[in-house]
Amino acid sequence: MTASARRQDLPDLPPLIHQALLNPLLLNDDLHSLCDASRLYGFGGVGVSLIHLQTIRQRLGGSGPVKLIAAVGFPFGDLPAELKQAQAEWAAGEGADALDVTPNLAALVNGQPNVYAEELAAIASVDLPITVVLDVNQLSPEQLALGAEAALDAGAAALQAGNGFGGAVTTDQVKHLRQLTGGRCGLKAAGGIKTLEHALNLVEAGATALGTGHGPALVQALRHSE
Repeated sequence: MTASARRQDLPDLPPLIHQALLNPLLLNDDLHSLCDASRLYGFGGVGVSLIHLQTIRQRLGGSGPVKLIAAVGFPFGDLPAELKQAQAEWAAGEGADALDVTPNLAALVNGQPNVYAEELAAIASVDLPITVVLDVNQLSPEQLALGAEAALDAGAAALQAGNGFGGAVTTDQVKHLRQLTGGRCGLKAAGGIKTLEHALNLVEAGATALGTGHGPALVQALRHSE
């Protein structure tokens, strides 16, 4: 089946794309051009590190269809809970529309799910939608199941399969999270999404958002396939 034919059975792709602006080596001109492209193509959001949050908020203007998503605890979540909470509160105060939160995975794998969940519940109290980033490449099936359930109990609006490190996110990983969550939350896939075929496969598997640094290229490939 061609990409054009598959589109008829899938949601519109651009609103599912969360353009990642997380590379610390991005030049300002590239940062601005990717932000502008996100508006032009109608992406669902832009994911930014805190150091660029104010710049991108100003570039996007007020809250609109392209959501400003602040990365909290990125990339590994290995911060004291108080610092992560401060990041979330600062991001909210500077105009973030949502938060991508890397949780305390150390607590999760060391048998402290309550510590893991309490940190997330406190961040959820900031009253912005939070997506909890799960390292699906390293967590065991048992740890992933526990982490997903605890994140939902803490108030997560979505879970993210992959953190952009290690191997590319797979359709099997997205399907597994979908089975664990049973449609109770959004599912964001992230990591190594560089081709249209990969993106469409992930959406077919159940991804409701795609975190990628290659949003404009995906849209251009989609248009060429029509």
